[in-house]
Amino acid sequence: MTTRRLHSPASPDDLLDVDHLLDDEERAIRATVRDVVTDTVRPHVAGWYEAGELPARELALELGRVGVLGMHLEGYGCAGTSATAYGLACLELEAADSGVRSLVSVQGSLAMHALHAYGSEDHRREWLPRMATGEAIGCFGLTEPDHGSDPAGMRTTARRDGGDWVLDGTKMWITNGSVADVAVVWAQTDDGIRGFVVPTGTSGFTATDVRHKMSLRASVTSELVLEGLRLPASAELPGAQGLKGPLGCLNEARFGIVFGAVGAARDCLLTALDYAGSRVQFDRPISGFQLTQAKLADMTLEYGKALLLALHLGRVKDARGLAPAQVSLGKLNNVREALEIARTTRTILGANGITLDYPVMRHANNLESVLTYEGTSEMHALTIGQALTGVQAFR
Repeated sequence: MTTRRLHSPASPDDLLDVDHLLDDEERAIRATVRDVVTDTVRPHVAGWYEAGELPARELALELGRVGVLGMHLEGYGCAGTSATAYGLACLELEAADSGVRSLVSVQGSLAMHALHAYGSEDHRREWLPRMATGEAIGCFGLTEPDHGSDPAGMRTTARRDGGDWVLDGTKMWITNGSVADVAVVWAQTDDGIRGFVVPTGTSGFTATDVRHKMSLRASVTSELVLEGLRLPASAELPGAQGLKGPLGCLNEARFGIVFGAVGAARDCLLTALDYAGSRVQFDRPISGFQLTQAKLADMTLEYGKALLLALHLGRVKDARGLAPAQVSLGKLNNVREALEIARTTRTILGANGITLDYPVMRHANNLESVLTYEGTSEMHALTIGQALTGVQAFR
């Protein structure tokens, strides 16, 4: 048997040699998204982060142009790609910034998926084609100021008034909220939790941006207030009853995070390798010191395991679908390890690692949010625990 030789120095991806696990279409999609990110996001994202803003509408149009928005959905102008291809797109987006991946995740896996899976044919035809091109932006109103991990306790209500619905309540931490054209809002009714399609120009709808964030600063985060908001009966999502609807959407978005976190980890790891090779102390690059090499080796191992787990879950999802606990495995592991890689990279960069001249602290701060949104680490651990033991420990 011939022993292969790697070119030295090898990149983490060369060392892992995973490209052969992808097909031609997946590699092409990955390359396209990487190019878009390189041209339209990377030159500006540090400035967006520092300013606490994101040109969401311009970015949505650019991402819609290359077919990223709702790319894993079928019909209505959506590309209908595999779940794995969608995951690879999320990886490249989050390698630039978690906020950009959040824009795409909320648009495609929360708002568009809700309309696609649970909406009426009129809902799909009215909104999905424009959302796929980025001409219309969506948001997803589930979390409330007092109800995050326990959405069943939501206080937002929808009551019948003649042939209409009237909604009252508040939603919090809503990505895309103030720039959205349509909101998918979940509310308590006399018949349990239901979803509603809310054009944001409707009287009684207001969205206010959350300021003073230390994380996900290059992302639009909003509070939604619904006050006597009146909708026709047709605004109800006919296919969603109870929490199965919103939780099904969240599992779609969490799957994107499984891949996205790997992108943030890769960007940090590549930054560490580049910096360690050029930073000279004691008359030689710090990459030549054993402790630095141990850090680089450990980070590459965790990055590789996270990438392989993401690809495996993508293949399983494409073949037969994923159970919620399987998605929890991916999110819990990959975000946790990506955050540790970001923190370790910061130690290699020293004081330079806290500046926006490098992406490391920005990724670390963002991953602190990714660690707890769309399911905290504790909730995902309990989901896995329930799958293993058959005993629910949430209450």
